[in-house]
Amino acid sequence: MLRGPGGLLGVSVRPAAALAVALLSSLSHCSLLEPGDPVASALSPYFGTKTRYEDANPWLLPNPEAPRRDPNLLEEACTPVQLVALIRHGTRYPTAKQIRKLRLLHGLLQAHRPGNDRAGGGGGGGDLGARLADWPLWYADWMDGQLVEKGRQDMRQLALRLASLFPALFSRENYGRLQLITSSKHRCVESSVAFLNGLWQHCYPELPPPDVADMECGPPRINDKLMRFFDHCEKFLTEVEKNDTALYHVEAFKTGPEMQNVLRKVAATLQVPVNNLNADLIQVAFFTCSFDLAIKGVKSPWCDVFDTDDGKVLEYLNDLKQYWKRGYGYAINSRSSCTLFQDIFQHLDKAVEQKKRSQPVSSPVILQFGHAETLLPLLSLMGYFKDKEPLTAYNYKEQMYRKFRSGHIVPYASNLIFVLYHCKNAETPKEEFRVQMLLNEKVLPLAHSQKPVSLYEDLKNHYKDILQNCHTGQECELPKVNNTSDEL
Repeated sequence: MLRGPGGLLGVSVRPAAALAVALLSSLSHCSLLEPGDPVASALSPYFGTKTRYEDANPWLLPNPEAPRRDPNLLEEACTPVQLVALIRHGTRYPTAKQIRKLRLLHGLLQAHRPGNDRAGGGGGGGDLGARLADWPLWYADWMDGQLVEKGRQDMRQLALRLASLFPALFSRENYGRLQLITSSKHRCVESSVAFLNGLWQHCYPELPPPDVADMECGPPRINDKLMRFFDHCEKFLTEVEKNDTALYHVEAFKTGPEMQNVLRKVAATLQVPVNNLNADLIQVAFFTCSFDLAIKGVKSPWCDVFDTDDGKVLEYLNDLKQYWKRGYGYAINSRSSCTLFQDIFQHLDKAVEQKKRSQPVSSPVILQFGHAETLLPLLSLMGYFKDKEPLTAYNYKEQMYRKFRSGHIVPYASNLIFVLYHCKNAETPKEEFRVQMLLNEKVLPLAHSQKPVSLYEDLKNHYKDILQNCHTGQECELPKVNNTSDEL
């Protein structure tokens, strides 16, 4: 049975869940979507939220299961007692909306395929347009953002690396005490199951993993109020999500000089009338290069449409959207994540109290599976990746070296990890609790001090306002409209 925020969801869904897992597994195998040999693209650094985890962490390419121990990780007198991880799902298929746009573009290329009288002219652009017109369009509506086999592999490998990095926490003894929470989206549920299977492989290498419902820790609990808090925040939904003017800078950049230059270049390359193209179609072509690379491990002809200058412009377009919809663009973007932030510290508080009483920590490992849209607001709330000037449609060149780069922050399988340590001072009997944060397996310097570690109480004190005064119910409440009238 899957669990909801208050415990088990009323109806047992194990057979349906098992059927969905089996169906997705068989479909991914029968459609021959197994990733091939590692392939890189010059465009890989610019795919934003569609970036492969290994492109954000190139050290993984030689051996994706080998952990990389950051030299700033605490050792010696400190013992990790709890790990709380917020993990984005693994590599996924495009959404149905993106697939529909790709079909539109593909149809356009087929309609403008050069005739035989032009094809022999030796122009490389026409050849590329013809190649793309003939390139198999293998994406189907049913895929709609589902996790792919590569995404399961992302999760299994991440589990193996974290278990090797923190063996005392990811031990056989603790396997039954794992706490897993997930968004209701299938790609997140599937990611949590794949992660569990990776941990099982670490703890019980001699045994095949059982069905997730039969694992000692039980299936993950679905909690969208934590993992998809943005869906439950009326102020965000009204003022940002459903507000046509909220993404003004995104739309303005689409018609600005940088994007229009890319538009003209692509039209000339593909020998398609420039009036038949728009920024959305250009972006879907760019993302198709990223999907082919991430899902199938192939560098498709879609990648040949663009050069790195185009890639930088398209990366900025994607970052603008994330900035204004999930980052610093509007205060409600980050303030809507207060409940999730407070939940993390409630787990840490409980572990500190249990340790002080010499009790075993009841939940040594807490794993929460969500989305890029879960991580970015939380990191913004904590003050990370904030540029001196906001990202706008008009300062592309000034923002070439910006901190806010979604592909570096939230690639597929990105993860923000809080590690609580119990430290004993050799010189005094005093005990201390310290915290480190890791982003994508690298120690994340503290936003306020740039140090790699903080005393737990100091960290809580720094975020005191969020922990004490940020109440999601109040933050997300829409301003009341005064409907009173002076008329008699």
